[in-house]
Amino acid sequence: FKTVVCEPLVLIHPSWSVLRSGGSALDSVEKGCARCEIEHCDGSVGYGGSPDESGETTLDAMIMNGNTMEVGAVADLRRIKNAIGVARAVMELTEHTLLVGESASVFAENMGFIAEDLTTNNSVNIFLQWLKGNCQPNYRKNVFPDPSKTCGPYKPRTILKQKGRTRQANTRSHDTIGMIALDKDGHVAAGTTTNGLTHKVPGRVGDSPIVGAGAYADSSAGAAAATGDGDVMMRFLPSYLAVELMRAGADPSAACKTAISRIKRHYSEFFGAIICANTTGHYAAACNKAPGLSQFHYMVSNSESDIPLLKTVDCF
Repeated sequence: FKTVVCEPLVLIHPSWSVLRSGGSALDSVEKGCARCEIEHCDGSVGYGGSPDESGETTLDAMIMNGNTMEVGAVADLRRIKNAIGVARAVMELTEHTLLVGESASVFAENMGFIAEDLTTNNSVNIFLQWLKGNCQPNYRKNVFPDPSKTCGPYKPRTILKQKGRTRQANTRSHDTIGMIALDKDGHVAAGTTTNGLTHKVPGRVGDSPIVGAGAYADSSAGAAAATGDGDVMMRFLPSYLAVELMRAGADPSAACKTAISRIKRHYSEFFGAIICANTTGHYAAACNKAPGLSQFHYMVSNSESDIPLLKTVDCF
């Protein structure tokens, strides 16, 4: 029984074609994520999007082999468009799990990946419009000058005053492509790739490349992938939790809902969702109801339909 589950709405055909031709779950995930990096799926993946405070686009990605429990990940990757490919290189060509920043880029170049400019006219325009709007929104707090009114450079307040900042959720906040694949041999793999939050503080790493947060896979239980407010969601390892719940006998729907509920206890209005699939090919998703997110859409291809299916779940 072969299955590919992806979130959000992405090009699923490349990933499914790998499984349909007898390929591995790992190859399926890499192929699908790589295509999205090229095609800018959902506008939140690959080069030319989500410039940080300095106007630079950086990439995060992770891939996990649920059969061997090997993981490769990169974060704050510069100059390299194929982030998921570099993540797989980390997994297969080093004894490490995660490489970050400039050193990750140098590693990629040494492994034969082509260095290219990740900036486009679109990302430059996003950055310039942000500067014209006094750098709003941004992700600073407890600093001066007032980050809600002006650009930096910022310094910490001499006396910290916990000034609340209202974070506006929107449909662009799920800034990750997450893929789960189950191949004919029962092997499970999962992967993520993203260009992160627009206007993030340089050096910020979200949940996407963090094992158990952005995604997790175990061929004895299943896999999960999360999307949304990564700075909050990564604190709860929702993908790992969902897989462990499926291992304990929970169906994918219950596992997804429990993982979301765990976060809701502390952050009732967080923006996020998760997809889950078990080793029998059954799948589900769950999302937290927040402004701008009342339903969550994801894509599925499996042996029963052989064509991509759009699935929708109501948030709670």
